[in-house]
Amino acid sequence: MSSTRPRVLIVEDEVGVRQALERGLTRCYETTAVASGGEALHVDDHDIALIDLGLPDGDGVELCRELRARHPERPIVVVTGKCEELDVVDALEAGADDYVTKPFSLAVLSARIRRHLDRTARVTVVGPLRVEHRARRSTLDDKVLDLTAREFDLLVALADRAGQTVAKDELIAAVWDTHWSRSTHTLPVHVSALRAKLSNSLGSPTITSVPGIGYRLEAVPTNR
Repeated sequence: MSSTRPRVLIVEDEVGVRQALERGLTRCYETTAVASGGEALHVDDHDIALIDLGLPDGDGVELCRELRARHPERPIVVVTGKCEELDVVDALEAGADDYVTKPFSLAVLSARIRRHLDRTARVTVVGPLRVEHRARRSTLDDKVLDLTAREFDLLVALADRAGQTVAKDELIAAVWDTHWSRSTHTLPVHVSALRAKLSNSLGSPTITSVPGIGYRLEAVPTNR
C-alpha cells in the first residue's frame, strides 16, 4: 500500500551528505536518494526535491528547470556548497523555491521542508472529484467518499493520470506493492467497487476499462 508520509527526493552525489540526509529525514518522510540528475529525472513519485548544484552529469540549475517544467506544483529546495549571489539567483530563476547552503542544520532544513509541504500539499482535481493525497481524503461534489485504503490508493493512481490509460501492472504495483495476492480478480473487483462509489454523482468521473491494457479515469465533458 502507498505510504501516507510525504516523499522527499534527495539528489546529492557526495555519499556522506546523501546518507546523512537519508538518516535524518527517514524519521518523518519517505526518501529516495540518487547521485545524479539523470537518475532524478526517472523519479516521479515525490512531493519535494532537495537538489545539489554540483552534480556529476550536469548542472543542478538545469535539473531545477527540468523538474519545475515537469512538476510545477512540487517544491524544490537547493542544498549546496555554492553560496555566491549569482548561484542563488540562477537557481531561483530556474524554479527553486528555497536555497540552503552547506554546512546546514538538519533541524532548519526539516523546518523548511515542512513549510513548503504545508504550502503545497498535493491535491488532484478531476471535475467534481477532489483527491487530497497527504490527508488521504477524497470528496465528490464536496461530499466525502467512503473508500477503503486500497480503493483510495487505486483512485490516486488513476486520478494522477486522469485521461490516460494506466496499465494493470502499474496499478497493481502502486496499490498492492509486495502484498499483491496474485488473484486475477482482485484488481477488477476493486475497480468495480470504486466505480460504483463514483457513480453516485451526476457529472462525476468515470472509470473506463481498456481491454487487455488497464483502466482510465475520465472526466465527463461539461455541456455548454
